[in-house]
Amino acid sequence: MNALTRTIAHVREDLVAARLRDPAARSSIEIALLYPGLHAIWAHRVWHALWVRRIRFIARAGSQITRWLTGIEIHPGATIGRRFFIDHGMGVVIGETAEVGDDVMLYHGVTLGGRQREAGKRHPTIQDGVAIGAGAKVLGPITIGEHSVIGANAVVTKDAPADSVLVGVPAKHRSRRVGEDTRALLSAPEYVI
Repeated sequence: MNALTRTIAHVREDLVAARLRDPAARSSIEIALLYPGLHAIWAHRVWHALWVRRIRFIARAGSQITRWLTGIEIHPGATIGRRFFIDHGMGVVIGETAEVGDDVMLYHGVTLGGRQREAGKRHPTIQDGVAIGAGAKVLGPITIGEHSVIGANAVVTKDAPADSVLVGVPAKHRSRRVGEDTRALLSAPEYVI
């Protein structure tokens, strides 16, 4: 599979992921043209490719232009998986050493940030299938396990195992119940502070 074919396949995956996760999405053309979360992700892929090739000034400049256009700041050094979706997106910040797995969803105002000034891994690792509610802050070199859900406005500073529900300031976690729907968890009043 050549680079163009791979890119087209990833764009199609992103459009399908958006349609699956956003009940307001009416068509792929609407999503492609009007969803700043997707524009930020697509731009990030370009800036990240330059970053890993050590063309860092242009990558950083490009990421700042993307930030001005979308309101979403993704450092070009961040590693982002497939089918990543940012709903609404304004105010999302993803730091340089953040690692985001496949099938992750963020709402507006989410920060994947650092807590220290030392060099090295400073930002969180978000494993596959995690959903993070509006305004949540996930801080430091921590790991959030697969298929976890972080409630709106939670402040997470400690590792969480797979299938966790994290809520509060500071966030506390519990195991997800069998059959719990991620969308319901993100909007249920008991998960919002």
